[in-house]
Amino acid sequence: MTPDWMDAIPEAARRYIEGRRLDEVECIIADLPGIARGKAMPASKFGQRARFFLPDSIFFQTIAGGWAEAAGKSGFTEPDMVLKPDFDTATAAPWTADWTLQIIHDAVTTDGEPVPVAPRNVLTRVVDLYRARGWEPITAPEMEFFLVARNLDPARDVEPMMGRSGRPAAAHQAYSMSAVDEYGPVIDDIYDFAEAQGFEIDGITQEGGAGQLEINLRHGDPVKLADEIFFYKRLIREAALRHDCFATFMAKPIKGEPGSAMHIHHSISDLKTGRNIFSAEDGSETPAFRHFIGGLQKNLPSVVAVIAPYVNSYRRYVKDHAAPINLEWARDNRTTGIRIPVSDSKTRRVENRLAGMDCNPYLGIAASLACGYLGLIHGTEPTAEFKGDAYDAPEAVPRGLGAALDLFDAADEMSEILHPEFARVYSIVKKAEYGEFLEVISPWEREHLLLNV
Repeated sequence: MTPDWMDAIPEAARRYIEGRRLDEVECIIADLPGIARGKAMPASKFGQRARFFLPDSIFFQTIAGGWAEAAGKSGFTEPDMVLKPDFDTATAAPWTADWTLQIIHDAVTTDGEPVPVAPRNVLTRVVDLYRARGWEPITAPEMEFFLVARNLDPARDVEPMMGRSGRPAAAHQAYSMSAVDEYGPVIDDIYDFAEAQGFEIDGITQEGGAGQLEINLRHGDPVKLADEIFFYKRLIREAALRHDCFATFMAKPIKGEPGSAMHIHHSISDLKTGRNIFSAEDGSETPAFRHFIGGLQKNLPSVVAVIAPYVNSYRRYVKDHAAPINLEWARDNRTTGIRIPVSDSKTRRVENRLAGMDCNPYLGIAASLACGYLGLIHGTEPTAEFKGDAYDAPEAVPRGLGAALDLFDAADEMSEILHPEFARVYSIVKKAEYGEFLEVISPWEREHLLLNV
């Protein structure tokens, strides 16, 4: 590490530690679920190190802590990966007791090649495919999540958090400012943490669920935005804990309430001209615009296992309950899986409404971009624009993780786009996770089957 590494970090990080002694640096990387893994070390030691290491087995672990048989021909030997710090990602950890910076690292082999299973590398690979064609993909994600009462017993139902009024957070009051005020202290900390980390929030609104919020982020580079969501999930959880509640990004945490999505807005600019390739010079829609939509329609089923990665994810896909169950497209229609928001020709974009907030942001954005990319290079034409309530359209989303994984395994071209080794490992880990779930006997089974069958 160079002695002047702190000169390479963003201005917000330098401001945070200005006039203070930096105590600790957290070297972090996202695993397949999107959990931050890595090492924390004294800042003085970080500055003296040239390389950092983690075993590749962090990508073989299930969300429940089990291990999938995904190590490959060499067996489960847990060789080290080399972690390379991306100093552009350095940001504060303002909830800690001392002065700490977080830095996202990229995973490479000892030969210097990107580790294909690392989620950030998967997204970078897809973005590079666009740039090789002279395109710059632009992304704007939306983040939905719930603030819920502390829940220490998995057998208990999840409940909304207690608001300032002493009553549970108001339910079904979408866009209500009074509902937002109920958990204002948590939102204040979210704003403060985000400001300390140098993040710009485009807006916070109350969603349709009890204690459900949405944060909109500014459009920009897909990798940078995925980094921010990775950081945001952590800072939002920490802000909630300060106020005796939990923040959850589960797709469907509360029965009868809407689920939490990560809607992904896409546009593409020409690298040479900077022009939005979805719009012609006269402002009309281009073939590229249609082909991107067609690519989403054709290929999204093959990556539903990535954008809806858990058994709980499929509880969000409920008819007439604020989540799409179709692959129709339409202008300004929130019942379709693919929506074209109101915009002028310069900001024309396509919104993928299928992804859940429980997905790994790197993988969710990569999968969505990959679908559009295949549509662009193959000239895939979309269906006719849907008119009316798309919940009346045929269902087109797999109804469970097992069916979604079968589609993922059969998608050879998608596997090449994301990387065959990633596709192999991801499938094995998710099937191991699914097997762990199937071993659990649910309360519903005990209630209805114990004495009746």
